[in-house]
Amino acid sequence: MNSLISKPDRQKSKPALHHVKSLALIAIFIALSAVGALIKIPSPVGTIGLDAAPGFFAAIAFGYLEGTSVIAVGHLLTSAVVGFPLGIPMHILIAALMALWALVFRWVNRKVGLIAAAIAAIFLNGILSSLIMLPMGGWGAVLGTMPFLVLGSAINVIITAIAFKAVKRSELI
Repeated sequence: MNSLISKPDRQKSKPALHHVKSLALIAIFIALSAVGALIKIPSPVGTIGLDAAPGFFAAIAFGYLEGTSVIAVGHLLTSAVVGFPLGIPMHILIAALMALWALVFRWVNRKVGLIAAAIAAIFLNGILSSLIMLPMGGWGAVLGTMPFLVLGSAINVIITAIAFKAVKRSELI
């Protein structure tokens, strides 16, 4: 069949196939995020779940676009499950922050290694992201949310690191 397609046409189909594969990976990992969104870590805001692990995994295993897309949509799904308790604009901002943290996670992993990337992601998503509560509830809200966010971040990132090591060792990626 390939012989019936001219060489320039075959070259054009490769990028299209790459886009289809990327979309399929994003869809699969968003579905995993949706499942993780149903697993909650009790917290004052109610939106801390296991939705971020597929996004962090997609970021280091497949690329920036895949990881940021999955983690942002994953957070929005988690928030939707509990009715967007901080308001839709705030959850869009949180989703954008989480996408940024996935970028940093991938970058640090590539430059320094997985342990440094895990520490950075837990710090950024757990401690720095809790500061988003400052305008809404002051330092009490920040300090009340921070331990739960650090715990949720640590669980998501540790799941990601273990899964990535296992999958990488198996040479599937």
